[in-house]
Amino acid sequence: MVTLQGSTRFLCTPEEEEAWLKRSAEEIRKISLDTEIELLKPGSGRFTMDFCTLGMFIIDEIHFPPPKPPVKDVIGGAGAYAALGARLFVPHKKGHSVGWVVHVGTDFPEQVLDQIEAWGTDATFIDTPDRLTTRGWNKYGKNDHRVFKYLTPKIRVDHTVLSEQQLMAKSFHLICSPSRCIELVKGILEAREKLIAEGKTQLGNPENDRLWPMKPPIFVWEPVPDACVLSELPKFMEALKYVDVMSPNHEELASLFGEMGPDIFGASEIDRMEKQCNELLSRGLGKKPAAVVVRRGARGCYVAQNSRHVWFPAYHRPRDELTGKAKRRWKQKVVDPTGGGNAFLGGFCIGLLQVRPDRGRTQFEEGAIYGTVAASFAIEQIGIPELRQVGESGDERDIWNGDLAVRRVIAYEKRLKLSSRKTLPPLSGEELVRAAFYGPIKTKLLGHKAIRRGRIPADFDGKRQVPKD
Repeated sequence: MVTLQGSTRFLCTPEEEEAWLKRSAEEIRKISLDTEIELLKPGSGRFTMDFCTLGMFIIDEIHFPPPKPPVKDVIGGAGAYAALGARLFVPHKKGHSVGWVVHVGTDFPEQVLDQIEAWGTDATFIDTPDRLTTRGWNKYGKNDHRVFKYLTPKIRVDHTVLSEQQLMAKSFHLICSPSRCIELVKGILEAREKLIAEGKTQLGNPENDRLWPMKPPIFVWEPVPDACVLSELPKFMEALKYVDVMSPNHEELASLFGEMGPDIFGASEIDRMEKQCNELLSRGLGKKPAAVVVRRGARGCYVAQNSRHVWFPAYHRPRDELTGKAKRRWKQKVVDPTGGGNAFLGGFCIGLLQVRPDRGRTQFEEGAIYGTVAASFAIEQIGIPELRQVGESGDERDIWNGDLAVRRVIAYEKRLKLSSRKTLPPLSGEELVRAAFYGPIKTKLLGHKAIRRGRIPADFDGKRQVPKD
């Protein structure tokens, strides 16, 4: 038994105990999210939910390049992986602050139900006895390029099937076309206003404003690949007025502007991304605190804001990015990239809620750090990561793939050297409200360091603007 923090105790095998003791005592003392996420007690019907995804649950079969054999009956779907990404950073006893929806068909495996229930999330199970569970076919090729198709009819998730608690979430993950994105945002906001008017939530109570001052919620939009074509660009610009973050992958961003995603990562791709993201920011997202977050798989993610653009490398870095001893000691950690992008956005949303002025970075950059770590867990195996709870009843701690998600956040921050005030200045109160709109900071273009560049935009009043018809 190892005592790590106060009365928190972890029941471990001798091997696990030895592994824990090898870790830095300073890091272990930092590993706690209980004070960062404040919720009302569950059961009252009025607790605050951190995250809700409207992605679907799918049972996947995955095909890899030969000679690796295919795998079937794997938990999948944007909803499952987004919920996983958020759940990684929520303490065990607060798992209900992550919401999602699961449509259960007649062929729903019992072991899958057990896995989902072990997460302790606020999953809404909808029985559909007249159909099979939604199933998908995935095939991966060069540079993690994915081909996907449905094997059984799908059921989309919309705001009408969300519970009252889920409707009052702090952040939402949407994966859909531009027109459906607008429809969902309007539906969620109208449903929330109705709940507040009927007195079914404490979110409208001034005494409860300390729980969540950023109202209405944050909307993070992941566009579907089929919609990312040049002819749809005007619709994208309109949809961007309704959301706070848009997150395509690099191929989808290129396709949206009528281009092909390059096979080779380099400065030319970064220049192209900067130009395209700036157009989305200026014509679509406007002056409000917002970001375009481009997911680039093994190369990390590109966070474009009005204030600056920042590149974050992947947690599991490719061998060709390393040098010296690190390159010689490199081991392949990525087993299956399926769900990595969705898990990224689930973690990203939780990271958005963790921003602090003294960290010297915007809420979107904080989200990218959490998202990067979330993706690292999702891609280390086929399917979802292994979850174990250790500790005494009521004081459990979640161990995912033998590690703590927050420990990886600390390790990642240290690698990027983003925690030091010498790298980024702390945010003032005004800058925090305005998503840290301050001047350019130059660093190396490529490598393990982040890229920061940009200019202070026009004044922004800090109020959320929702378009009206």
